[in-house]
Amino acid sequence: MFTRIGAAALKKDITNTVILCEALDNPQNKFKSIHVAGTNGKGSTSHMLASILQAQGYKTGLYTSPHLKDFRERIRINGKMISKLEVTSFIKQQQKLIEKTEPSFFEVTVALAFDYFAKHQVDIAVIEVGLGGRLDSTNIIRPEISVITNISLDHTNILGNTIEEIAGEKAGIIKQNIPVVIGETQEISSQVFLKKASEFNAPIAFADQVLAVKDYVLKNNKLSLSVYQNEDIKFKNLQSDLTGIYQHKNILTVLETFKILNDISEIKVSDSSILAGLKTVKKSTGLQGRWQLLQKKPRVVCDTGHNEAGIIEVLKNINQTPHEKLHIVFGMVNDKEISKILSLLPKHATYYFCKPNLERGLASEEMKKQAAVFGLIGESFDSVISAKNTAISAAADNDLVFIGGSTFVVAEVL
Repeated sequence: MFTRIGAAALKKDITNTVILCEALDNPQNKFKSIHVAGTNGKGSTSHMLASILQAQGYKTGLYTSPHLKDFRERIRINGKMISKLEVTSFIKQQQKLIEKTEPSFFEVTVALAFDYFAKHQVDIAVIEVGLGGRLDSTNIIRPEISVITNISLDHTNILGNTIEEIAGEKAGIIKQNIPVVIGETQEISSQVFLKKASEFNAPIAFADQVLAVKDYVLKNNKLSLSVYQNEDIKFKNLQSDLTGIYQHKNILTVLETFKILNDISEIKVSDSSILAGLKTVKKSTGLQGRWQLLQKKPRVVCDTGHNEAGIIEVLKNINQTPHEKLHIVFGMVNDKEISKILSLLPKHATYYFCKPNLERGLASEEMKKQAAVFGLIGESFDSVISAKNTAISAAADNDLVFIGGSTFVVAEVL
């Protein structure tokens, strides 16, 4: 419901999740976990963490949202999606409980994930927050470590209109005596995190204050970089199959998380597992839609970045990708900061405006009209696929076709 219609579907409360999980004998307490929140990068970070844990040999659960193609993407063990039978069996067995509790789609999905991970006795699960943190259904776990990637303005109609308010919601996953890693130091949000960590006696580390990236380049469809602590090299020519330039921020967050985890937990991860896990994130976990190459001639790439900070990172990738003409297939949902995002987009590109196929989708004609105010010229299309096909047909071999603006546009293309 939230995916389709937005804020009207949201329940700002974790009561239902507590009721569901108590009826299931609190499965969330039967496995170790890592909790990941943040405005951007939490999905990539969660998948990196899971891939590395798998490389170390741990039976690893991974809970993420939203899905792109198949609901079962949200719940995986060692990269393998939950079976259709296990989904339907859970719903049949818990039918009375669900009818009595009247939970949201997301609340049922979280309970299903926790029950599945407990039943299959995972060693550890990486749990991505759905929205915010404080009142998110996932926030009934007591993790080994909490991770917050960054803060920027998104879902302001739900989480608040300022960085402080949004940071306050994300900081809701910080728990008593549980270490927390913050991916990016930001002047305003950092104060919120430091205050909350102090109140809860939670050791706090800012990954970008401890570690630094140098020499990062894209080659052979791999992101290669070196990581330093002060002037000491920690990892030389570390490689990742996630090729977005912005991934270097998430890699630092992941490295700092494992450094702390190795000190405080029974979960230990070697440098060799880190190297192996980062090389095969997509293969190990099934992650899609992060600066994903769809074809080479013309070069067609999609990315799920959909808020101001996400689009800024996408534009850095576009600028660093060799091309002659730029074609952009673009669609959005109607509850985003549309004008702010349109103001960032390059005027020299040819645009193919489209509407993602859901109620929240912004009509392509309306998108074209709003885009024209910012000097963005193009045509509107009645579907994402027709916009994509027209862009690819119009592009020469050395051109770049970028597809994005919304997770749901990317989902339709995939």
